[in-house]
Amino acid sequence: MNTHKTDRRKFLRRGLSGATAVAAAAALPARAKSSGGKKGKRVIYKADEKPSKDAIFSSGIQYGNLLFVSGAGAHDPVTHKVVEGPFQNQVRRCLENIKLVLEAEGSSPEKVLKCTVFLTDITKWGEMNVVYHEFFQAEPPARSTIAVKDLPGDSPVEIECVAYV
Repeated sequence: MNTHKTDRRKFLRRGLSGATAVAAAAALPARAKSSGGKKGKRVIYKADEKPSKDAIFSSGIQYGNLLFVSGAGAHDPVTHKVVEGPFQNQVRRCLENIKLVLEAEGSSPEKVLKCTVFLTDITKWGEMNVVYHEFFQAEPPARSTIAVKDLPGDSPVEIECVAYV
């Protein structure tokens, strides 16, 4: 008879209690802002962005206290063209574009939980890390980096994230 399975089942049935429950509750991040009892999702726009029926995606979606920011390329918010200069300038522009959406909903880079970075040239991973570390200096969020063939608008990098508000 396998007693390991039986012990594990007893543990799972008991759930969290006592000191374990207190430690688990303490590990949860405090909510920065209540959702005000609102249910469902809400579209988030950058400060100067207008809603459009023709839009194929949103800059961000808030669901409860979570903010899902769409992938931001290295595009200038005014000209919509990829910023010129070295690759690190392009990564910086991506992160600044994300910051615009975060701040439009009262969040900030410090509240980012997870980023996904898409690179058209994975050999630029080290250069991206330099700028990423400047942006997320303390307690950087979880991150995945993925090499891709192409990105929209000829951007060499795109970054999306999940944050809390």
